[in-house]
Amino acid sequence: MVRLQKSIDKRNALIKATIKLVNNNGFHAAPMSKIAKTASVSPATIYLYFEGKQDLVNKTYLEVKSSFTTYAFATYTKDVDIESGFKKIWYRIAEFKLKKCDEAMFLSQCDNTPMIDEDCRKEGIKHLQPLLDLWKKGKEEGIIMPLSDYVLYAYTINPLSFLMVAQKRGVFKLTKEQINAAYTAAWNSIKKNNKNK
Repeated sequence: MVRLQKSIDKRNALIKATIKLVNNNGFHAAPMSKIAKTASVSPATIYLYFEGKQDLVNKTYLEVKSSFTTYAFATYTKDVDIESGFKKIWYRIAEFKLKKCDEAMFLSQCDNTPMIDEDCRKEGIKHLQPLLDLWKKGKEEGIIMPLSDYVLYAYTINPLSFLMVAQKRGVFKLTKEQINAAYTAAWNSIKKNNKNK
């Protein structure tokens, strides 16, 4: 049992080290030797858990993505109306990005660079299925504009990453009012303007 826990701890240390180094130095400036040193393990230990650097980064991405989406959808249920469901998910995503800044920053880096394999990226998208299903239903009901999911994500979720980075740099403060304003802007950017509403 102790040996198993040590093994889990080493693997977790490697995941954390990868997140830290990729965030601070970028993917290419995070060699295996540096990851091992930051995790306080020998470089050979990495190969007990991962096939190589690409595998380590891909698996780190999927673990963080899974943790992110588990958090995002924890309070969401399908029985609510489209706007209420979107609001619930959006605020949970905002909360994750503010509470777990390092993980959110890592995901943002992965989303904006080619460092993740395409198969792994597709696997990551599956984690967002409840949100994609909500948007699909919203489009079918004429509540959400008939836009690509990529465009919907770009207008509603990506701005949170920009604001998170701005806050981390100390040039912007995400107050409750600012978060509420960001939500309103996100929803207004994708909702269909029905005259009778």
